[in-house]
Amino acid sequence: MTPELMKGGAQVRIEHERRLAATSGQSGGRQASYSRIATGELDVTHGAILYLDDITVSFDGFKALNALSLSISAGEMRCIIGPNGAGKTTMMDVITGKTRPDLGKAYFGSTIDLLRLRENEIASIGIGRKFQKPTVFEQLSVFENLELALKADRGVRSSMFFRLNGEQLDRIGAMLTLIHLKDSAQRTAGLLSHGQKQWLEIGMLLMQDPKLLLLDEPVAGMTDEETERTAELFLSLEGNHSLVVVEHDMKFIGELTQNGRNGKKVTVLHEGSVLAEGLLSEVQANEKVVEVYLGR
Repeated sequence: MTPELMKGGAQVRIEHERRLAATSGQSGGRQASYSRIATGELDVTHGAILYLDDITVSFDGFKALNALSLSISAGEMRCIIGPNGAGKTTMMDVITGKTRPDLGKAYFGSTIDLLRLRENEIASIGIGRKFQKPTVFEQLSVFENLELALKADRGVRSSMFFRLNGEQLDRIGAMLTLIHLKDSAQRTAGLLSHGQKQWLEIGMLLMQDPKLLLLDEPVAGMTDEETERTAELFLSLEGNHSLVVVEHDMKFIGELTQNGRNGKKVTVLHEGSVLAEGLLSEVQANEKVVEVYLGR
C-alpha cells in the first residue's frame, strides 16, 4: 500500500457502511450480491483467495491480457514469471483496481467482486501491493513509518490523538525484527539502502495485516545478501498470508519454490495468457517456456 492509498483509507469504511445501508432490504442479483461485497468479509471456504476468469485488457488494439485465468489458494505463495510484455503488471493493475478489464471476472475469495470496487477500497479489504520502486516516507524514521501504517485506517482527528499501547509497541518491535531493521528503528528512512527501503515498505504493508500480498520484482537492485534475507522473509509469511511474487530473478524464484512448503507452483505468462504452470523444474523443462522465456 503506497502512502497515497494510506492517506485515502480513512474514508473507505464510511463508504462501505453507506453502501451497505443503501442496499439493505433490496433483492435481486446485483443488489443482493453488492451488499455482501460492501461488508468486506473474505470467504475462502472454497480454498481460493484470488480468482481471475477470462480477464481481457486491450490498449489501442493490443491485448495486454488475453483471456487470462488464474486461481491462488489461501496461504499460497505463487511465483509468476514471464518476459517483458507478458502482462504481469497489467494483471496486478486489474487485481488492485488500477485498470478495468474489457472482459472477465475477478474475485477476492468467493464473494467479493473486485471489479465493483475502487483502488482504495480494494486496499482496505486486505489486498496489499508492493511496487518495484520502494515508496516510504523518507523524512520520517523507520519506526515512524511503521507507526503511520498501523494507524492508517483511522480518521485524521483520531490519528492526531492516537497513542501506541504496549501491544502495539510490541507489534512494531516484532515487525522491525522480521524485516531486519531492528537496529535501524530510529534511522531516517531516506538514509536506508535500496534493499532496506524495500523491507520497510513490506513491513508497512504487513502492519495493515493484508490477506493477499502482490509483490512486483521485490529483489530488483538488491545485493545477494539482501536477496537471501528477502527470501527468508517471504518464506516466513507463507501460510499466514497469500503471496503473488512477480520476478525475473530465477535464482530468487528457486529459493522461494524449493524451500518451505513443498509443491509450490510457478506460473508462466506469455502474451497475456498462462503459457505453463507447475513446479519450477517442470516449467523449466517445458519446451515452450524455454523458447519464449528462459532462452536455453
